[in-house]
Amino acid sequence: MQGTLLIVDDEKNTREGLKLTFSSKFDVYAANGPEEAFKLMSVHAFDVIITDLRMGQKSGMCVIDRALELANKPICIMMTAYGNIETAVEAMKRGAYDFLSKPIHLEKLEIIVQRALEDRNLREENRNLHKKLSDRYHPEGILGNSDTFQNVLKKVAVVAPSRANILITGETGTGKELIAHLIHQQSTRSQKPFVPVHCAALPANLLESELFGHEKGAFTGAIKQHIGRFECADRGTLFLDEIGEIDASVQVKLLRFLETKTVERVGGVRPMHLDVRLICATHRTLREEVKLGHFREDLYYRLNVIEVHVPALRERPDDILMLLQHYLALFGEENGVKAPLIPDNVQNILLGYNWPGNVRELRNFAENIIVMYRGSPMDLTQLGEKFFVRRETIDHPLSVKNNEKQLISDALSQCGGNKTKAAQLLGMPRRTLYRKLEKL
Repeated sequence: MQGTLLIVDDEKNTREGLKLTFSSKFDVYAANGPEEAFKLMSVHAFDVIITDLRMGQKSGMCVIDRALELANKPICIMMTAYGNIETAVEAMKRGAYDFLSKPIHLEKLEIIVQRALEDRNLREENRNLHKKLSDRYHPEGILGNSDTFQNVLKKVAVVAPSRANILITGETGTGKELIAHLIHQQSTRSQKPFVPVHCAALPANLLESELFGHEKGAFTGAIKQHIGRFECADRGTLFLDEIGEIDASVQVKLLRFLETKTVERVGGVRPMHLDVRLICATHRTLREEVKLGHFREDLYYRLNVIEVHVPALRERPDDILMLLQHYLALFGEENGVKAPLIPDNVQNILLGYNWPGNVRELRNFAENIIVMYRGSPMDLTQLGEKFFVRRETIDHPLSVKNNEKQLISDALSQCGGNKTKAAQLLGMPRRTLYRKLEKL
């Protein structure tokens, strides 16, 4: 069954005929006029209401009015033997989905009902998708309690409603695209497209075509017109990731857009005026790229109206364990595994690690722990060598072997030489500790 349907008509033959038509697909109710329809609407939630216009002294318009006051608004379709343009316009203004003249063509009515349900389902899916996006890119959905990261979110809240171009800077893996999404979701353009482009992923000739589009025959292989990402982002936001990788020719066209708000397709001659907000991101220091002659200075200042810097994970250590627990729970749920506990000795190692790949590396680490160890308690043996290599200094270079030796020595000292207790403190099996002691 596709849902519930209410037929409102004072002609018994019409009611019975429509009830028979839709009974195989709907749970069908029938009313001989508005009053009976109101009683049924107070008891049942209807997906579709098909009502006659004239029923004695009463009008089907009041049925539509009452139906659209309900919390779950049904699809309303008006039918009448006295149809005219003015009546149809009035019905549509009241909120009717469509208007049909009697005698009713049943196949046509079935098509209208089916199309109306599909339209409603599509709108509902769009609302749900938009809500998911809003939740995901809402500040509460972006994790980070450290003062450093909270300052980023505060800045985003200030700049998002503006029309200013924004440059997001930060190391690879810090979540620059996530911040770009957040800016879009908190802007007045949130209902319009967010179009991302990874500039480093495309060669210069393809990037130009991808951004600005091309006309049929503009170059070898251009067998049809191509709509560029700028056009797709009209009235919305265009996010250019790794903007520092674009070459000189694309920089020129990008600068022209920023100055004129127009673009031309490759091979085209007609400028198109577009309303696009530009958010760019880079892991490079663009000031240095300008000094080296790799990036246009005028373009740099056009793009960098407001800079939002996303800190590296090592600059927000208070967030490391919270993020790890979040991703362990996330991947645990995906794999049907309970997220493991993180003992203190493992936490200390993770907090002392530099996380050069930032949040992306931490996310991958969490997924690896879930997939490889299936929820078993975390211990030091699950950590790779990289976690035991301390950053070298000029005075005290440390190898993996020396660092591991120091950890074991510290554990034995704390445990008064008791190897069993030392192995427990290190989170490794006793045999593993014995084997390492023999090697060391």
